[in-house]
Amino acid sequence: MPPHQLPAVSVIMPVLNEERHLRNAVRHILEQEYDGETEVVIALGPSTDRTDEIAAELVAEDPRVHTVPNPTGRTPAALNAAIKASRHPVVVRVDGHGMLSPDYIATAVRLLEETGAQNVGGLMHAEGENDWEKAVAAAMTSKIGVGNAAFHTGGEAAPAETVYLGVFRREALEQQGGYNEEFIRAQDWELNFRIREAGGLIWFSPELKVSYRPRPSVRALAKQYKDYGRWRHVVARFHQGSINLRYLAPPTAVVAIAAGIVLGVAVTPWGFVIPGGYLAAIAAGSLPAGKGLPVTARLRIPVALATMHMSWGWGFLTSPRALAKKVIASRRPAVMAQ
Repeated sequence: MPPHQLPAVSVIMPVLNEERHLRNAVRHILEQEYDGETEVVIALGPSTDRTDEIAAELVAEDPRVHTVPNPTGRTPAALNAAIKASRHPVVVRVDGHGMLSPDYIATAVRLLEETGAQNVGGLMHAEGENDWEKAVAAAMTSKIGVGNAAFHTGGEAAPAETVYLGVFRREALEQQGGYNEEFIRAQDWELNFRIREAGGLIWFSPELKVSYRPRPSVRALAKQYKDYGRWRHVVARFHQGSINLRYLAPPTAVVAIAAGIVLGVAVTPWGFVIPGGYLAAIAAGSLPAGKGLPVTARLRIPVALATMHMSWGWGFLTSPRALAKKVIASRRPAVMAQ
């Protein structure tokens, strides 16, 4: 497509306490190999680090960068605020710790045209900077870690239930009223479900890749995956028929392991076969996942896997029904046509 015919693109970024990665993430946007017009809208949550200062520097350095406030600090509210403040027909979501590949926007625009999709996305390419983060990255890109979701493990280009982050037609966002701001987590999955229910196509392509920095500690990873499980259960309650066996595996594992431990303590040592079998399975699964990593990182992969599985499962099992009721009560469009 000739440069003068390329659609203008708005890149939206929800950020909170992202001083470590924000400047680099924005640099990866501004240096995109795309000849169309581009703007970056950063939605600033109430950070306690130097995020706001860095964002102000970025605005002063490049007229394409703008900021909007997000006093709630919530991701879906940030996304909606940035969408409202942006103005172009293609909307690219990027997180404050996500690094776009150089041709990401150009490829996404081409795929929107070729497929007719409402949203296209690709690989969540997890990359660590130390042994723990490398272990988490290996776990996240392994089928034993996150199941068969293509945006984690890769695969052929095809229609998908959801994609990582996403590049949207603005009209699709406006038709759906943007993100449901009650979904603190799983807001991408929930929005893509609504787009699909309205007849829109969500398209995955391995041509698209965003480098992702994993959580830096066991505690942070556990909180992340507990929230994922909690809010994925809310999606299941809110949208009947949106659950499948892949999502039921972690809570099933939590229940089975807990039952095995109780049985082993109170009745028979044979009960410990269940948690023992689980530990053996993740130890075996970590071997191919850690190929090419240093030994110090490979030894941490089983810990990362267990943290992800148990936290996600516990979050799913303990997700309060009141959250779904709150979501239903808030079912109003958040983003209106400009």
